[in-house]
Amino acid sequence: MTKNFALTGASGYVAPRHLKAIKETGNRLVAALDPHDSAGVVDSYFDDAVFFTEFERFDRHIEKLRRLDGTNSIHYVSICSPNYLHDAHARFALRIGADVICEKPLVLNPWNLDALAELERESGGKIYTVLQLRVHPSLIALRESIQKEALKAKKEIELTYITSRGPWYLVSWKGQLERSGGLATNIGIHFFDLLMWLFGPVERSDVYLSLPTKTSGYLELKDARVRWYLSIDKNDLPQEALDKNQRTFRSITIDGEEVEFSEGFTDLHTIVYRETLAGRGFGLEQARPSIELVHDIRNSKPVSPGEAVHPALRTLR
Repeated sequence: MTKNFALTGASGYVAPRHLKAIKETGNRLVAALDPHDSAGVVDSYFDDAVFFTEFERFDRHIEKLRRLDGTNSIHYVSICSPNYLHDAHARFALRIGADVICEKPLVLNPWNLDALAELERESGGKIYTVLQLRVHPSLIALRESIQKEALKAKKEIELTYITSRGPWYLVSWKGQLERSGGLATNIGIHFFDLLMWLFGPVERSDVYLSLPTKTSGYLELKDARVRWYLSIDKNDLPQEALDKNQRTFRSITIDGEEVEFSEGFTDLHTIVYRETLAGRGFGLEQARPSIELVHDIRNSKPVSPGEAVHPALRTLR
């Protein structure tokens, strides 16, 4: 059965991945919302979707569809809006009788998850999030390999993610801590989720650097010690990225060996949608560990780094 979708944040960076996933899973976009009207990308996938720039009119239209014959009533709301709106838009979806597929981070604060769980119980709806690295074939194989291994010592992990952004980033909502949650939340959360999925829960977390453009710290997980560094500063790009004219550098090493997962990113959202529609989506409790961690990172006062410091941070000291 074809499912009807509504989407918030249609003009945003991640929206095309959701539009593509809705299309490729054989479903239909009925309505879309974004306060910015540069949403022509919607036409590439659904040229008959009704578009709104005001939430109130979007809300009214969706409610009207719900009260008609049911042909166009919304089954799912895909949330691609700015991070601080995810919670409110998930509540809206449950209120109109729809389930939710929400981009990361699902919410900014752990207690928001508790409130949404209560609303799930009251409404009978479900809230799912996009943890796309968990469906990457190479990373699934890595996890299976780790689980079969009899670990004698914790793995030594180095996470580096540098994705250069211009001055616009800090001026936009992404540069506002109360709206984006900061770098660890906005660009790091899916990597933190991946590491906990691979190596178990957090036992210790230290923050060594916390700036608007870069942040770094140390994690001790059940089965790993993690040195991490996140940055949007183009000056942090290594020479190997510059030589290839790349504006992004992404690296995870395990005991000094690089984890190769650079391929296969284009279809991950579609896989998540297929799994979600089949009843195997990532719900509130799967999202909780990473939400709790990035909340703690955001609210931690940086401490002096010990020996477990990321190499990139050593060059700044």
